[in-house]
Amino acid sequence: MKHIIITGAAGYIGSSLTSELLRLGHRVTAIDSLLFGGESLISFMPNPNFEFVKANVTQPRALLNALRGKSQVDAVVHLAAVVGFPACQAIGRDAAWRYNVEAVKSVYEQSASLGVERFLFSSSYSNYGAADENRPVNETDSLNPQSLYAETKVAAEEFLLAQDGNPAPLIFRLATLYGISPRTRFDLIVNQFVLEAFAKRELIIYQRGYSRSFIHLQDVVRGIILGLDADVEKVRGQVYNLGTDDGNLTKDEIVNLVLKRLPETHIHYKDLTFGGDMRDITVSFEKIKRELGFDAILTADEGVREVLYALQSGLIKDPQNGRYRNARFIVQ
Repeated sequence: MKHIIITGAAGYIGSSLTSELLRLGHRVTAIDSLLFGGESLISFMPNPNFEFVKANVTQPRALLNALRGKSQVDAVVHLAAVVGFPACQAIGRDAAWRYNVEAVKSVYEQSASLGVERFLFSSSYSNYGAADENRPVNETDSLNPQSLYAETKVAAEEFLLAQDGNPAPLIFRLATLYGISPRTRFDLIVNQFVLEAFAKRELIIYQRGYSRSFIHLQDVVRGIILGLDADVEKVRGQVYNLGTDDGNLTKDEIVNLVLKRLPETHIHYKDLTFGGDMRDITVSFEKIKRELGFDAILTADEGVREVLYALQSGLIKDPQNGRYRNARFIVQ
């Protein structure tokens, strides 16, 4: 059994990761400010290996106060963040930097004072920006952030990679996620397209033909757990693109997957950008496959089927409300 701290535990990734770690028999302390509520964590309350602490990681002693008197912590998985360039733009540079950079430094330093062995950080493949060369980008390529959100992730990475003590930093640059979670998001391309097609029988597509990389939420959880289980010296200071080659898809290909299940959907294309986060790239995932043995199990087509079933069956009701959006923004 390991004792693992998850910041942002009530969120899209955090709630699913909490579930899987508990299933595997680990102890989880979940930390979240509950900006979007805590319903995603309620089912874990009877588990004796689960504990929840309401805290805002931007506060200087949030982690230390949450863990006062608790047992030794083996790892911190830092997921708490303001996610996406529209959300970062909405709150402004100073606030985005406080949540996405300064909070990372603070949580890492508190983790060090607690004797934590490893620190996993969720970053983004948006850090690569628009690729200059016509080939898949890998972890050694230069970063070219095109948005405030990506700038904050790059700055947090730079801080972590400069650390040579404990906890050992490990960074995952996540592909664009899709799939159902205890707190599902519908501001992600696959999930959003399914919702729009289901609810309106209409899709409006911006930046047609752009290539992006996609991965199912459950495969991301599997990748994070591989990072937790790997020998700490093997992953110390490492950066991994977390995704799958099969997930390198254009928007048109995602649209076709939706049309396969909702053929009556009308498609409209608009030549409009969003003022940032220009990602039109293919990403290489060879390193994580070679070094950690990661292989994705689920496909985008299965993700479309899963999300559509959740909507058609009524398992998710009122998906337009704030609980199902990361920051009440639609992004493509």
